[in-house]
Amino acid sequence: MASVQSYELYTPDEERMVLKKLDRRLVPFMALLYCLSFLDRSNIGNARIAGLQKDLNLNSNQYEWLLRAFYITYILFEWMTLMYRIIPPHIYISLCILSWGIIASIQSLATSFSFLLVLRALLGIGEAAFGPGIPFYLSFFFRRHELAFRTGLFISASPLSTSFAGVLAWLITKLGENGPISSWRLLFLLEGFPSILVAVWAWEFVPDGPGTVKWLSSRQREVAILRLRQEKEAEQEDREREKNNYGSERGRVNLREVLQALMDPKCYLTAFMFFSCNVAFSSMPVFLPTIIRDMGHTSLTAQALSAPPYLFSFLVVLWTAYLSDRYENRSVPIILHSVIASLGYITIAICGYQGIPNNTFRYLALYPAAAGFFSAITIIITWTINNQENDSKKGTGIAILNIIGQMGPLVGTSIFPETDAPFYTRGMTICAIFMLLVGILAVVLRVVLKRQNRKILEGRRKGNVEYAGIPLEEGGIAKDGREPFEFML
Repeated sequence: MASVQSYELYTPDEERMVLKKLDRRLVPFMALLYCLSFLDRSNIGNARIAGLQKDLNLNSNQYEWLLRAFYITYILFEWMTLMYRIIPPHIYISLCILSWGIIASIQSLATSFSFLLVLRALLGIGEAAFGPGIPFYLSFFFRRHELAFRTGLFISASPLSTSFAGVLAWLITKLGENGPISSWRLLFLLEGFPSILVAVWAWEFVPDGPGTVKWLSSRQREVAILRLRQEKEAEQEDREREKNNYGSERGRVNLREVLQALMDPKCYLTAFMFFSCNVAFSSMPVFLPTIIRDMGHTSLTAQALSAPPYLFSFLVVLWTAYLSDRYENRSVPIILHSVIASLGYITIAICGYQGIPNNTFRYLALYPAAAGFFSAITIIITWTINNQENDSKKGTGIAILNIIGQMGPLVGTSIFPETDAPFYTRGMTICAIFMLLVGILAVVLRVVLKRQNRKILEGRRKGNVEYAGIPLEEGGIAKDGREPFEFML
């Protein structure tokens, strides 16, 4: 077993250099991949007003089923998050990217509702295997207090890609107006095909763990492994298993730890927070172009105007994640952003109830709404990972988070029917209620965690107690010299 003293065998400068390289290469690449995946799932909103609905003769109910099909398979295959513990990530991630890239491109060939429905379901499988597990994958490289900002960089790719999608859709629609290929077909093709090319790059670039990062020196790989072992739970010598050069156990899922996570109420509180947040998160990107068009703008102008709210959200997400890591607090930013988003939605809803035809005011209210749910999503995912003690529990926690949380889109994709145009008052009210619920659940979880931390502190004072299988002596220090796990509020 590695001794505590071995963890001191690197300097702060060495650690900073390792972090700098991971931040400059690994995190931006993961953000790029998520940008592509989110672009390929949400561009159907831009395709709708670029001629898809007209050419395939889709009614409002059929369009909603195209959105639901994606999320139904996305939910059913959430268990694939655990595959990051079994299949080397460079293989697993590359195959995921290749699959969704091919399927997203084939959408350009759709000739009927049924054909496109099958493709959307297959797209959900490809993306379910990738996106939900990436925050878990990043925990192979970063410590608990470092994870929110890196997850923020990753998740911020979703508003950035949606902002980019609005501009790109405007350009493609303009180019395709008089071309031989319909604008929406060109949009699906040009936004889906790049993922196929990036899949080849990912095979060579993506590391399987801190011990296999090609662009780190051998010493830096050693430091990357040692710094993470500081946060590993102490194990009894008879349970010590030989570690390979991944720097984490691979090829094995601890079923006992999986069952412990399944019985953990913390997992379900964050999962229902995720569910509530996803009602807004799933509906806004695919309906915003339509909502803006129904404010009285042309389809081309609506494509362009859908970009700025997401660009604003991108900046807010990064700032929120940075502050969350700096102050090591998860609950406060979630509560604040849930309230802010709820106020944005309720403002738009009140305009609808009162029949106020001020489109500028309604449009501006979209900014805090979008920034709120994107920021809350980021911290909820990080909070789930932070409060599980080991990789098997983290993987299970993320799976629970997504299985329950991704049912939110089944609600979100059906709350903006065409019959509610142009104000969409009902949908805005529903989003406001669910975002407020996110804040309430965050308060509840904070209270639960404070109570559990208080019990740990009491155990430290009394001594001779045990927490998470670690025998504690007087003062609460484990017999091997490590401090027991504490929950992040």
